[in-house]
Amino acid sequence: MKRSEVNRNELSPMMKQYMEIKDKYEEEILFFRLGDFYELFFEDGILASRELELTLTGKNAGLKERVPMCGVPFHSAKPYLEKLVNKGYKVAICEQLEDPKTTKGMVKRGVVQVVSKGTLVDLDFLKEYDNNYIGSILDFKTKYILTYADVSTGHFYVCALPPKKDKLLSEVLNLNLKAVVLADNTDVELVDTLKNSYGISVYINSEYLEDEYQNIYKDIKDIHFLTGIKHLLYYLVIKELKDLSHIKEVEIVEKNEYLIMDIHTIRNLELFETLRLKERTYSLIWLLDKTKTAMGSRRLKHWMQYPLKEKEKIEKRYDMIEVLNNEFILKEELRKDLFEVYDMERLCAKVICGMLNARDVIQIKNSLKVLPSIIEKVAKLKFNLKIKDHHELYELLDKAIVEDPPISIKEGSLIKEGYNKELDELRGIRSGGKEFISSLEASEKERTGIKNLKVGYNRVFGYYIEVSKGNLKDIDESWGWERRQTLTSCERFITPLLKEKEALVLNAEEKIIELEYSLFLEIKDILKKELFNLKSTAEEISKLDAIISLSVASEELNLVRPELTSSHDVKIKDGRHPVVERVSKTEYIANDCIMDESIDTLLITGPNMSGKSTYMRQLAIIIIMAQMGSFVPAKSAVLPVFDNIFTRIGASDDLVSGESTFMVEMLEACNAIVNATPQSLILFDELGRGTATYDGMSIAEAILEYINKNIKCKTLFSTHYHELTSLDQKFTNIKNVHVSALEENGTITFLHKIKNGAVDKSYGIHVAKLAGMPQDLLKRANEILKYYESENKEPSVKQEQIIFDLGEEEDDKINILKEELDEMDPLNMTPMEAINALYNLKQKAKDLN
Repeated sequence: MKRSEVNRNELSPMMKQYMEIKDKYEEEILFFRLGDFYELFFEDGILASRELELTLTGKNAGLKERVPMCGVPFHSAKPYLEKLVNKGYKVAICEQLEDPKTTKGMVKRGVVQVVSKGTLVDLDFLKEYDNNYIGSILDFKTKYILTYADVSTGHFYVCALPPKKDKLLSEVLNLNLKAVVLADNTDVELVDTLKNSYGISVYINSEYLEDEYQNIYKDIKDIHFLTGIKHLLYYLVIKELKDLSHIKEVEIVEKNEYLIMDIHTIRNLELFETLRLKERTYSLIWLLDKTKTAMGSRRLKHWMQYPLKEKEKIEKRYDMIEVLNNEFILKEELRKDLFEVYDMERLCAKVICGMLNARDVIQIKNSLKVLPSIIEKVAKLKFNLKIKDHHELYELLDKAIVEDPPISIKEGSLIKEGYNKELDELRGIRSGGKEFISSLEASEKERTGIKNLKVGYNRVFGYYIEVSKGNLKDIDESWGWERRQTLTSCERFITPLLKEKEALVLNAEEKIIELEYSLFLEIKDILKKELFNLKSTAEEISKLDAIISLSVASEELNLVRPELTSSHDVKIKDGRHPVVERVSKTEYIANDCIMDESIDTLLITGPNMSGKSTYMRQLAIIIIMAQMGSFVPAKSAVLPVFDNIFTRIGASDDLVSGESTFMVEMLEACNAIVNATPQSLILFDELGRGTATYDGMSIAEAILEYINKNIKCKTLFSTHYHELTSLDQKFTNIKNVHVSALEENGTITFLHKIKNGAVDKSYGIHVAKLAGMPQDLLKRANEILKYYESENKEPSVKQEQIIFDLGEEEDDKINILKEELDEMDPLNMTPMEAINALYNLKQKAKDLN
């Protein structure tokens, strides 16, 4: 049965209420609160029963047949909610807005929040070391405006990106956006790529929030930024009912202030996850993250995502690391203090837009408890961190909330004795009544002589005196007992005195629960007033934790302070790849990387598996670590400040977009060539291997020449095309180096040491031998190699230029097509634009025929 097929006039009042609420949340799965359960009906019930593996039943709704239904208990709904959200569904939570006990007629219900992947605030659902961003993308033709927010921490950003889809997608993937909001006129290809190629939840919205939350963007004047901010705000506030009072201001991200790395570079260098397993373990962040708080872990990741370009800011972090390395006792004491600090950023968000409970408040209190100790140590270190102690707030929370409160805030047992006089009096009344009732059983046994008499309680009948059937004859009517309940084995009675005490106890119990809930809401309001101060403290704590992490890493990993230079020199002595060094089972071989002002390119030759790629990655990682403010893995390092890092490392087809290895190589190489400046770093690993030998060699040589003639940035270029090593005679800014290997008795040993000059021979067959190729195959390969070497022959398959003899009429046609080609700029085309251009040329060629 579908919802659209139902005659609403026949529905029961409760189901009519459900239908009216569901009409407003067509896209969401509606969790409809009925007593102690969330119930789901019609299509929602069928879908949820399948996704959550629940039993699909039916419910009487006034119709001839029962409507499809399934449900989950209110108190244990979290796992079900998490499962649906992780599968990409949005869930609307519909609560009872009135107390059923005090309401006559239908209980008022309404949706209190919408939960989706990008707007989770519950700490149980989130990775502590990662942000949970939702973004808005608006296309203004001249640029994209990307606005993104983490509702769980209260961070809100906006930035402008070039009008190129690859740049936009790179940033979306780099930020790991969980969901994006797009206008209804967004390019269909972009929507399809985000949703189907990368599994990002896509929501369509073309409205803008004009009146609310103007305080968070009051200082922003750019109309494009304002439009993007209002677009995301509308979705969060109107569509998902989010209270964003914990957001202080929107931050403009100026991309030119940071070292820029696209998503290919970040993945190739394995900064946040490994290429093979897509896991955090064995990534660079895994190695450097020695933080003690979730906030510090996220801060460290942000520093790695956005390395600095301003020398003064970088040096400031170096100075702090040096101080911490010298004050190691204070550092260890600080780490112990930080271990006691909970995720204050996300706890602050829960105060506003989450279901804050008393246990969350205890976590805030325990975090505040260690602040005086942290402040004292920070002062000794002379760090410029503005951390408040929040002494008054701590005293209030310590006095108010019990140490081990229940999860629910509506069942009492939250507030400490001595906090509120009225509450203490009610507890006294309740306690006195309970003491009387507990003593009543003994006194009644003695008075009546009925030895198996019991005094009990249940929710339906309240307090009672229970007497077995065999002792009913001993009851005297003069006692004034009233029969309350008859069971098969006994009878239950109530007395006037017991009735009086019961009313006293139950009334006190009810009033206690109501008063505790009211007092908790008062404490929550106090937390709201202190919210921005708490968030400022959390931000400073995160910076402290991140810099201490880098200090600990510098000692554990034997890192040194780099020297930043205004010249174009790169002078790294005994550089190391820190992750490879940590996981390697053999001794790591350190290598120099010396590129003075006169050298722009190192042309690297050497056999596969010898360490060329590691050497290239090593340089990039040292630069990233240096510019994020970390010490680096080397004996010494003198480095300039770089503005971009471009990489093409590894050979793999882009299965998502259906592009071949060679097309991926060319796209990434084009991106580097078009966007690199003299202050950039380019890493090209065996460029050109994805096509035929002569094609690949020609392209590789042309790219090398272009870089060294026109860009003149620092470049590491590894190759198996030995013909390219002669380029150092043509360009004085190219230097040949190779990875050495030792050959003895037909076996090869990789020395992993970088030496000057080109390699003198190839070791392809030796590598095949190491891989375990059959002996017959290796023997035949050697025979073929000797044949080519001794006869100085080239492979039989040659590429020749095909010359066409065309008449004058054909020349005219060719000229028309040539004019079209001359107007094109392939280096500034996206892959889709290139395909469209090729298609149009093909059509024109057909028309001319």
